[in-house]
Amino acid sequence: MNSTARKALAEAALYSDGVEYKLVKLAPNAITLAAGIVAEAGCPFASMIADKDEVSLILPADACQAFERRLRLAEISDMSYRLLTFDVILEPNLVGFLALISQSLADANVPVLAFAAYSRDHIFVPASRFDDAYAAIESLRLSTEP
Repeated sequence: MNSTARKALAEAALYSDGVEYKLVKLAPNAITLAAGIVAEAGCPFASMIADKDEVSLILPADACQAFERRLRLAEISDMSYRLLTFDVILEPNLVGFLALISQSLADANVPVLAFAAYSRDHIFVPASRFDDAYAAIESLRLSTEP
């Protein structure tokens, strides 16, 4: 595996905010509604992805409750997720970073939702499997240290 990706992982601190999140699916024409919810929620972490088929949000569970009326036509995941942030600045041309993490979580049988920001990567794992995911990634991270 790419030594640059391993070095970045070794340098990364794992961060989580202790918040439970929900995955929300809206119709593709609901982008203004979705953007308004993200803006008004004022959450430390929220994500919106718009593609040709849908608008997806990841929001704190309490924000989903607060905006319940506006999300009445949305599909909201039954499963709750927890955030893990790799707190290290990652270059956009870095190869293999998420592959390392994905393989570690696959070996631990933990599903993962991956999100990339400009300089950091974030993943969401089922809240019920958070401890397993954290342990798997921390073990991998420590094994990559020089």
